[in-house]
Amino acid sequence: MRRDATPRRYLMCPPAHFKVTYSINPWMDPTKPVDLPLALAQWEDLRDRYRALGHTVETLVPDPALPDMVFAANGALVVDGRVLGARFAHRERAAEAAIHLAWFRERGYREVLEPSHVNEAEGDFAVTASYLLAGRGFRSSPLSHAEAQEFFGRPVIGLDLVDPRYYHLDTALSVLDGDEVMYYPDAFSPGSRAVLRRLFPDALIADGQDAAALGLNAVSDGRHVLLPQAATGLLAPLRDRGFEPVPMDLGELLKGGGSVKCCTQELRP
Repeated sequence: MRRDATPRRYLMCPPAHFKVTYSINPWMDPTKPVDLPLALAQWEDLRDRYRALGHTVETLVPDPALPDMVFAANGALVVDGRVLGARFAHRERAAEAAIHLAWFRERGYREVLEPSHVNEAEGDFAVTASYLLAGRGFRSSPLSHAEAQEFFGRPVIGLDLVDPRYYHLDTALSVLDGDEVMYYPDAFSPGSRAVLRRLFPDALIADGQDAAALGLNAVSDGRHVLLPQAATGLLAPLRDRGFEPVPMDLGELLKGGGSVKCCTQELRP
């Protein structure tokens, strides 16, 4: 099967001030030091890889007081040129939301909504051709789902996350192309697994080992799938479907609970 890549625009934020001094997810351990130069080099490798593949990467200026800003996917959700801001569940990240909204307003985005309910943007929202998939259970409020549906005019499908290691939807599910996804079933409630089976009967199913490597925290341009290099079990199934997996080493950023997707906000026109 011939796969075609679509040029994308991404927003990223360099980990100039990245560190782990608190724990707001099971991956974060403040006793484990972060190698900041290595984290920056790994992030630059991801940014440069996007550009080499023909994508545009915009950058957000990091704030010294906000070490998690590198996880830019959580700052806003952009669909059809409309911007739904984030409202973070934890006070440690709350100030990131205003910085993201200011970035969009300064660049002339006219439809920008500051949300009323907690949502962590592309952490818990995934955009397919037909749906807006919406995670809940650890961070985003179920009330944010109706807010997003009303704002974007797209059907929102709520999915319950039940394993705290997969605290955001983007740690348990990735959109590959159109309505094609890959996901880890055990991260979801029984009812949500049934919904996923019904909506995506041909989905690529990840096993526990690849999920634990954050292999589903991936970014696809319709052909190339950039994913954590430790998720080796996903490589052959992706190739069998015509995709070109691009393993990336973001081991230092994994100490904060994020990988490829967490670092990448898509600016959908």
